[in-house]
Amino acid sequence: MSLAHLVLFAGLLSLVILASSSSSPGSRSILRDISGENADQRDRAVELNSSNFDSVLRDTPAKYAVVEFFAHWCPACRNYKPHYEKVARLFNGPDAIHPGIVLMTRVDCAMKTNTKLCDRFSVSHYPMLFWGPPTKFVSGSGEPKKEKSEIVVIDDARTAERLLNWINKQTQSSYGLEDKKFENEHVRTNITDYKQISQGVYDIEEATGEAFDIILSNKAIKSSETSASFIRFIQLLAAHHASKRCRKGAAEILVNYDDLCPSGKCSYESSGGKDTLGTFPICGKDVPRGYYMFCRGSRNETRGFSCGLWVLFHSLSVRIEDGESHFAFTSICDFVNNFFMCDECRLHFNDMCLSVKTPFKKARDFVLWVWSTHNKVNERLMKDEASLGTGDPEFPKIIWPPRELCPSCYLSSDEKSIEWDEDNVYKFLKNYYGPKLVSLYKEKSVVGSKEETVLATTEDLTVATNALVVPIGAALAIAVASCAFGALACYWRTQQKNRKPRRSWN
Repeated sequence: MSLAHLVLFAGLLSLVILASSSSSPGSRSILRDISGENADQRDRAVELNSSNFDSVLRDTPAKYAVVEFFAHWCPACRNYKPHYEKVARLFNGPDAIHPGIVLMTRVDCAMKTNTKLCDRFSVSHYPMLFWGPPTKFVSGSGEPKKEKSEIVVIDDARTAERLLNWINKQTQSSYGLEDKKFENEHVRTNITDYKQISQGVYDIEEATGEAFDIILSNKAIKSSETSASFIRFIQLLAAHHASKRCRKGAAEILVNYDDLCPSGKCSYESSGGKDTLGTFPICGKDVPRGYYMFCRGSRNETRGFSCGLWVLFHSLSVRIEDGESHFAFTSICDFVNNFFMCDECRLHFNDMCLSVKTPFKKARDFVLWVWSTHNKVNERLMKDEASLGTGDPEFPKIIWPPRELCPSCYLSSDEKSIEWDEDNVYKFLKNYYGPKLVSLYKEKSVVGSKEETVLATTEDLTVATNALVVPIGAALAIAVASCAFGALACYWRTQQKNRKPRRSWN
């Protein structure tokens, strides 16, 4: 064999070794490069397994779900995947064309960990597709073979076109595979519909997650002052967020904060396998993005996050007690001042916070302050958006609540000089951002397991009111305040960690 042949053989051998060493089980990075695939062609269908199946389907804001049961070794399944992904592109992910309507998911029955899950749905062939309301899939609450089951087998889905036609029939829609992301067609223009706010609980989850991501991406916890501000706001969320999974996520951050941010200096990049602040997503890993529903504007750049943040502030204000009112006020003001990245908005909000000279003693006063502050912001933005043409044409800024939604809130019929009945405004806000906001969420949560129900009840009954008034010390005090989120886990955590001496965050 000539020297040239030896060099060529050695080169080929090194490529083979490189390919095999860089390919882990389940990885197709090299194959993707060779086939010309790129990040834009990433999967949109949500991969489910026995550990996340119930939680994802229970918590999704989508009205319907499709679950594909497949086996990775099945050639027909591999050939069907591009068809399924074409449809999933329309409904799933941050760039979904028609978000919040159908959650497209898939379960690999060839994985041993999913055997019982696939048996639960009597999967008889691959691929096999099921359709139904997401919560009906949870814990086998709707078995497809039973009469009157809301879960049905999709019997005509061999191609993307046929699957989408089937979905269109079920939803009485006319979606197309070539649909593009135009301005939002799912706006809710009827603001007098009292039930619309029930969709807002998903928006405050998304807004909370987005605010947390902004803090992480900007590495915004940079000093003892910003660290204390962050802790106070997260503590407020742990006790009073309308979403159970956000309360739980906030509590987990508090329990681990001393380790994640010693002396207020947070670690943002993982090194040596150590946890970082980003290891603990504040509302869990399954909160969807780009799915704003109550806060969805008619243009992609309007409403969304800012609307969700306001709904979050209102929902927090109506859940606190009298003794917590000023703590909640300072927590929200400091949070906006330290972490809201729109500089002009931040400064305006800070001015309104500084205008409060007397500490709040009553929760009612704080509820009305958030409401009046929001209206002042809307009044200012009305003028700016009218002159610049930057507002949402379907959702122009208005004074809230409109007369159609709360006629008893108004003392006079003069639209130019509004006089408010603040007692009725307070009653409206308490109901609107309280029971009405969480009504849909509670309906979907009743399908949780008995254990989850017990924990949820304990959470609701054991709100850490005292922890809000007393300054937070070391992680032990935070863990005690968070025991409502699972006494057993909290006890284990307390026993495992070496606690530091108590210290005040203030």
